[in-house]
Amino acid sequence: MPIRLTPLSDPDRGPSGHRLAWLASDDTGIPVGSAFLRVFTRAGQDHLAELELHVHPAERRSGTGSRLLEAAVAAAGEERRRCVIAQAEAGSPGEGFLRARGFRRVLGLTYARLALAEADLGALSEIVAQPHAGYRLAWWDGTVPEELAQTFTASRRAMDDMPMDDTDYGTVIWDVERVRAAAEAVAKRGDLLHTVVAVDESDGSIAGFTELVVPGDGKGDAQHYGTGVLPEHRGHGLARWMKAESIRQARERHPELGGLLADTADSNTYMRGINDALGYRPTHRTVEYQVDL
Repeated sequence: MPIRLTPLSDPDRGPSGHRLAWLASDDTGIPVGSAFLRVFTRAGQDHLAELELHVHPAERRSGTGSRLLEAAVAAAGEERRRCVIAQAEAGSPGEGFLRARGFRRVLGLTYARLALAEADLGALSEIVAQPHAGYRLAWWDGTVPEELAQTFTASRRAMDDMPMDDTDYGTVIWDVERVRAAAEAVAKRGDLLHTVVAVDESDGSIAGFTELVVPGDGKGDAQHYGTGVLPEHRGHGLARWMKAESIRQARERHPELGGLLADTADSNTYMRGINDALGYRPTHRTVEYQVDL
């Protein structure tokens, strides 16, 4: 069956990158697959592109995926990217597809969910109430308050050594403008960004943070974004402390919320241990693959 690829334009070009897209259709014009290539453009990640590829199950093994992949990888080369990464469900046909086309496995991710109805508010309150000498908790909704903008931005380097195994992911470089833009993007789509931080009482700086994005209607599942503690403040249990407070507030403030979702690198045993202890249960695994150009 002849397949036609149609390049699509994406007008949403932000300071962090842009997307290229292709639609695959059969000889009658019916869509059978698509590919999206996110091209990162900020310093620290301007070597990288991320691929998302889908083919209708009934149209697989007909060459559609290969043609979409070839178009995307070629475009990444034209954009002078050093590598392309893509995810597949662990054990799925997508894994074999990527391996057969020169991609290598670089990272495993475990996805987990905490059912809020099962969260033990008493236990969470006990964790939050435990003193952490020299630190206090603070929180806000949406964009970081002006007086904390600089120190919150500085705390983002807590994610620089996040386990990424063999992924050539680079380093996300943050400034106040980027921090605000990220919060504005969440608000623009109608969701709520809730941030809990641990503050070093000796100087008022932020030692660590955890972020949760809640659907605008307060229903369904919320998604954890980053959780990190600066290296010089590790070893005090701050990540567990902050996350327990984030869960506690989500349960109290959003009674119709179903659960909280988290994804963690398999090699990040510390954070996975925190999630397990707080009641998160694995739901599925994905594998990240990379091809070097």
